[in-house]
Amino acid sequence: MSEWRLIAALPAGAIVALIAWRARALTPSGAVAAMVVGGLAVAAGWPWAVLLVVYFTSSAAVSRLGAARKEKLTRSIVAKEGARDAWQVTANGFVFGVAALGSLATPYPEPGWLALGAGALAASAADTWATEIGIMYGGTPRSILHWRPVPAGTSGAVSLVGSGGAVLGALAVGFVVLLVGWGIRIAAAALVGGLAGALVDSLLGATVQSRLWCDRCGVQTEREVHDCGRRTEPIRGIPWIDNDLVNFLAGIAGGLLSLVIGR
Repeated sequence: MSEWRLIAALPAGAIVALIAWRARALTPSGAVAAMVVGGLAVAAGWPWAVLLVVYFTSSAAVSRLGAARKEKLTRSIVAKEGARDAWQVTANGFVFGVAALGSLATPYPEPGWLALGAGALAASAADTWATEIGIMYGGTPRSILHWRPVPAGTSGAVSLVGSGGAVLGALAVGFVVLLVGWGIRIAAAALVGGLAGALVDSLLGATVQSRLWCDRCGVQTEREVHDCGRRTEPIRGIPWIDNDLVNFLAGIAGGLLSLVIGR
């Protein structure tokens, strides 16, 4: 690793995190986590940094699309909205950070590390784009498990428009992979890994993710305290598996599949 990258790594990551925090895309804890991931990307080289910046800015832009309307549709269900905290940043960026760190240990670009990092980001992008675009334009989604209509924002819900969003998100990461010179094989691996990761996210969200019940409103939710003020009770799923952990596992799945294809 060249000396200038080592010197610039954390300050550059801090600047990007500060800008994201000022733009209200990150909470203070999220900014700290983003600084670490961004620092690793800068240290690994400019292609890693470009990939991370494009992923984050595009995902943030898609998330802000019709934000007020989406919040109204999902606020009784979704546990976290708005700026991303440290857990969310870690869930979406941990595998990418590991891949960037791993690439620093090799004297030449190792395709496996490139594919792992790109695939994990593509999985996160596919899931984010599917969720945001699906809620905004997809109408009433259906559960991937039993195909019955469910409220917008429900984990494990899918729609045709949302699925199109997943494809666009994974394609966006794959396109940037091509632009930074990692080659068509890594780009294709990222695309496949990204879509697979989004599928894993939906399946885990519909099966093992914790689901809570508000007896006052008579609805399922992911919120420990419902928006009506009543504390909710577990109804199904595994209590300690929340949306952040599901995103983390989906990123691992997408990254590992991309790794296998890329090598």
